[in-house]
Amino acid sequence: MMYIDNLLFAITLALGIGFFAKNVKKLIRNINLGQEVNRFDNPSERWKNMAMIALGQKKMFTRPIPAILHFAIYAAFIITQIELLEIIIDGIFGTHRFFKPSLGGFYTFLISFIEILSLLALVATIVFLLRRNLLKLPRFNKAEMLGWPTKDANLILIMEIVLVTCIFTMNGTDEVLYSLGKSHFEGTGSFHFAVSQHLGPAIFGGMSESTLHILERVGWWGHFLMVIAFLNYLYYSKHLHILLAFPNTYFADLNAQGKFDNLESVTKEVKIMMDPNADPYATQPVDESAVPTKFGASDVQDLNWVQLLNAYTCTECGRCTSSCPANQTGKKLSPRKIMMDTRDRMEEVGKNIDANKGVFIPDNKSLLNDYITPEELWACTSCNACVEECPVNISPLSIIMDMRRYLVMEQSAAPQSLNAMMTNIENNGAPWQYNQQDRLNWKDE
Repeated sequence: MMYIDNLLFAITLALGIGFFAKNVKKLIRNINLGQEVNRFDNPSERWKNMAMIALGQKKMFTRPIPAILHFAIYAAFIITQIELLEIIIDGIFGTHRFFKPSLGGFYTFLISFIEILSLLALVATIVFLLRRNLLKLPRFNKAEMLGWPTKDANLILIMEIVLVTCIFTMNGTDEVLYSLGKSHFEGTGSFHFAVSQHLGPAIFGGMSESTLHILERVGWWGHFLMVIAFLNYLYYSKHLHILLAFPNTYFADLNAQGKFDNLESVTKEVKIMMDPNADPYATQPVDESAVPTKFGASDVQDLNWVQLLNAYTCTECGRCTSSCPANQTGKKLSPRKIMMDTRDRMEEVGKNIDANKGVFIPDNKSLLNDYITPEELWACTSCNACVEECPVNISPLSIIMDMRRYLVMEQSAAPQSLNAMMTNIENNGAPWQYNQQDRLNWKDE
């Protein structure tokens, strides 16, 4: 019977990892829909960013209370993987508490530490649930958060509560069993874990041996199955940031905020115009096979792969939107919605590719207009508040600017006031509608 359990465990583990790997493959495929951009320079600075921002959560602590609560969940998530590793070994080889004989007293310390972190994570999770559903914080109740995004956040928090409950059920019943000398495996000694040594007897004391064994298995299998379920749910959830925060912070733009990139084709034209030795009328060599360059972005394929990685990494926390001056003054722009829309469109394109055997068939839709409106784009003041606030170095502004660039350079669809300003700069060398000879008249006034 024990071998059947081991086989069932191994099959479940293999199926869970296999389905996760399949989703990871789709994730990478979708990110690679973006244009190429070099983000492999200055590796030392990039590793530092990843260590400080993704691992150390430096930017989270601009808001200390939620940061501390989030850190409790984050720390518990990281350290609990040690116990998960032991469960995997026990499940495959039919052992019980595999690490205990070799680690001795340190094992008790380690599991006790995990239990304390799990208890803190449980408290933090409950607080987050109450904050989302009772306090009704404005940034959690914007239009883009209605429906699935709110349900997704609540579902993850409930899954975390179930996971922690399984940990304490497993450890608590084991404590009682060992105190009665009724362990699954003899000779491993007692535990005295920090939380379970008190929680176990209080909740499970007085139960029969068979009931304790069943509950211990329920907690053990429950922990394992919840982890597998959570792992495979990540692809469909905003909680992909648990994994993607690390590459996202590594590949983040290292340039100073406010510095925008220039289109290479435009820069080349300007250099020719400014070169006194260049013949502006000379015919430039043309590559007949080259695809005409598109100015800016109207769909996800026009964005670069780091921008698409940004979209998948978005935690939907709303710090960007709550700091956006345009949003604060009632404009339609929400930087969080920009990222969510980009991810939704990317998923739509990915499903199109899957349905057409690896080829994208044009669907007469695009990120611009069907997901993000020009009104949203032109509301942006390009102040970088959203970029500064994001705890995982996402840049909604870069997507906004690329889409604006498309509106101006491909469609000549800038607002009338901007078109007038650009016409004046082109004709008069200044934003105002003055003749060039009159530009210095102000000095005589």
